[in-house]
Amino acid sequence: MIDPVQLVLLIVILILTILLVILGVQVFLILKELRQTISKTNKVLDTAGSITENIEAPLEALSSLALGVKASSLISIAKFVRSLLGRNKEDHHKE
Repeated sequence: MIDPVQLVLLIVILILTILLVILGVQVFLILKELRQTISKTNKVLDTAGSITENIEAPLEALSSLALGVKASSLISIAKFVRSLLGRNKEDHHKE
């Protein structure tokens, strides 16, 4: 019939087969969960990209506004200084 060695080998093969099937199922579940995590991460990155695009336009407008104000203030300061210098020159010419 079946020798004790054959019986032990059969039991070991059955146990290893069961363990490998359980391991395969676990690996499958882990890969499925990993795919879901990557999908969620991709959605988060897409949302972050759209948020930054929405923030970028107003910031560019503010930057150009600030540059315009700075330029106009520099021009007005230059005109003020020129007018002061012009008055001083006129004062020297009158004396």
